[in-house]
Amino acid sequence: MPQTPAPLHQKTAPTIWVLTDGKAGDELQCLGVAERLGIVPEIRRVAPRKPFAWLMPRGPIDPREGPERPQSPIRPPFPDIAIASGRRAVAYLRAVRKASNGRTFTVFLKDPRTGTGTADLIWVAEHDRLRGGNVLVTTTSPHRLTPERLAAARAAPPAPIAALPAPRVAVLVGGDSRHHRFTPADSERLARQLDALAASGASLMGSPSRRTSPALSAGVAAVFARHGGWWWDGSGENPYIALLANADAIVVTADSTNMIGEATATGVPVLVFEPQGGHAKIAALIASLTRQGVVHAFRGQLDGERYQPIDSTPIIADAIREGWLRHRAALGLTGP
Repeated sequence: MPQTPAPLHQKTAPTIWVLTDGKAGDELQCLGVAERLGIVPEIRRVAPRKPFAWLMPRGPIDPREGPERPQSPIRPPFPDIAIASGRRAVAYLRAVRKASNGRTFTVFLKDPRTGTGTADLIWVAEHDRLRGGNVLVTTTSPHRLTPERLAAARAAPPAPIAALPAPRVAVLVGGDSRHHRFTPADSERLARQLDALAASGASLMGSPSRRTSPALSAGVAAVFARHGGWWWDGSGENPYIALLANADAIVVTADSTNMIGEATATGVPVLVFEPQGGHAKIAALIASLTRQGVVHAFRGQLDGERYQPIDSTPIIADAIREGWLRHRAALGLTGP
């Protein structure tokens, strides 16, 4: 028989599951929120077979992964809070709420495409259309870049970054996505604009992403080499946080809303380079941040001023904490 969480009044903090299909972007957002709650969550990953995966997000779950199965990713004991994201996790989150008799407080990050009844609390970015009494809306997405992590990286930068004179500009390069394509002309334009930025006296430091093509990476690296910048070659620890923390401005490509959102957590001007393509949701995010004076189009020069860092993660974490407290009070549970 399905079990329910231990009585909340016996605990000083809730137990939390992070429930996804393992997709890095979804899992990292869930982890970022859980960590802001001060909890080390238990990671649960679903892997529905065909044809069940085809039926997601409306379900049903793969019977092989039902809560009564000993190897199920949603086997009991159930957590106090389940934070899920990703199309394949929707039906599993509903199954957790049902199997726990509603005692687990369920949270879904991003539009589940199944309506507001999918979870007790749903977070969506401003550019999504879903709205409702249990829907929290913020401009940017959650992430794991806490002020403490940024401060630590700023206090002890890697030697190649520390050696660069100010102003330092972090260059975060993405790659082809569902909505953007880096044509040869785009790559040449980015290189030309970075050349102009470096010639103006800015120190370049940056890194590719998993989606950056070898040709695009090589073209940017050549610009860095001409101007004495530092382009991460993939060896050693990923310097992503150090780049953000030690930047006086950030150049980021428009193919990743996560990279744009994370850049705004630093409080320095964000200069967006747009390759071919685009999508209405990405355009809406950029437009919103532009109106706030945070984002500027990259034209090969520094632009903009510092601002109060934008970070939706603690806002989402606070909403989860408050929702969970109301939820357990409604269940008649009291205590610390």
